[in-house]
Amino acid sequence: MNFHNLSQRASKAARLLRSGNAGSSTTIAERVEHLNTLDVNAAATALLAMPQAKAVAILDRPELHGAAAIIADIPVEQAARFVNLMSDDRVADVMAEMAEEPRAKLFSRLDRTTALSIKHLMGYPPRTAGSIMTTEFVSVPDDWTVEQTLSHIRVVERSRETVYAIYVLAQDGTLSTVVTLRRLLTGEAGASILSVASKEGIVCASPLMSQEDVARLIRKHDLLALPVIDDRSHILGIVTVDDVIDTMIADTTEDAHKFGGMEALGKPYMTIGFPDMIRKRAGWLAALFLGEMLTASAMQHFEGELEKAVVLTLFIPLIMSSGGNSGSQATSLIIRALALGELKLSDWWRVLLREIPTGLTLGCILGAIGFLRLTVWQQAGFYDYGEHWLLVGATVFAALVGIVTFGSLAGSMLPFVLQRLRLDPASASAPFVATLVDVSGLVIYFSVALVILSGTLL
Repeated sequence: MNFHNLSQRASKAARLLRSGNAGSSTTIAERVEHLNTLDVNAAATALLAMPQAKAVAILDRPELHGAAAIIADIPVEQAARFVNLMSDDRVADVMAEMAEEPRAKLFSRLDRTTALSIKHLMGYPPRTAGSIMTTEFVSVPDDWTVEQTLSHIRVVERSRETVYAIYVLAQDGTLSTVVTLRRLLTGEAGASILSVASKEGIVCASPLMSQEDVARLIRKHDLLALPVIDDRSHILGIVTVDDVIDTMIADTTEDAHKFGGMEALGKPYMTIGFPDMIRKRAGWLAALFLGEMLTASAMQHFEGELEKAVVLTLFIPLIMSSGGNSGSQATSLIIRALALGELKLSDWWRVLLREIPTGLTLGCILGAIGFLRLTVWQQAGFYDYGEHWLLVGATVFAALVGIVTFGSLAGSMLPFVLQRLRLDPASASAPFVATLVDVSGLVIYFSVALVILSGTLL
């Protein structure tokens, strides 16, 4: 049985060993930071001047910006040597960002095993277990001994993503069990590998499982790596915890951009071009601006009331900001709960029932503060709100209760609506929710004013 082309993988490790020491992680990290400050041509020249193993270690780092462009700028023969020594999952990510022509040239010069592995990884949809897994793991047959396994690890460890978990395969190639390196080191040399294997069930992922679900499995079971298997229980690769961290950081960054009311940049701030920056920010700003124009329309609709009771205009900023803030709070809570798997789409009604009393209570608190502030200013002589100041205070109180409640409901339900439409809930950005609640808040405010102040100020 050929367990992942052992001899070819061993020769890959040997080439890396012959190329020299890759240096300490601190040195590599510092060099990555330095290369990120250079343009593509200068970074490619710097890599070519380094020992091969150090250049490979740098290119293997996800923190290196523009790796696809840098590799494309390196002479194709040398670029192929680098890529053949890089981690397959990292190469797949870099190749996906590369233009078609340089990618085809590079593929034609890769060794067959590496090329097949990379094409296999690139065939999975983005943001799935298959797209972030690595095929460089340690696997052994279930009839090996502890000593045979340790000897195997010594040969291949340089070409493997991790050796902390060893995957044991049955005679038909299916995943049988897993052995941790700690258990292996404490086992008897002549004992069967199965004697030190885990007695618990194996936690696995399918290649199409979302990376969010993969992260939850790794966190739930406290794993360093998660095997990915096909429908016949053959192991395809593993997802390591560092890969999950990298992808989750990228996702968190993307969500933060969306939540700020803009498209995700997709690149580090200092590397994105000026036209791209304008394109990604202008669209949302224009949409939000058009939404805020509805606020002006709402005020025009109540122009007569404003002329009769100018005092109402003093509280418009207070009313609008309170509704927007409550909506943004609710949106932030629900989006995060959905991302962590604490809530599902079917939980919308539970959230609704929870947010109604929450919004009412918060609205009463803010309404009481607003009424108290108006009373203090009136009694202390800081401002005269007129003879009907108590009714104005009641209007502010009632309006805040309604607006904060509506903001909480709108902010909490919008992420569910977007998810139901198969859109990213993070698109329910704080500015978007605030704009929505601003318009509705004015309508609520003046409607309450018409009810309470009719016959007096209105």
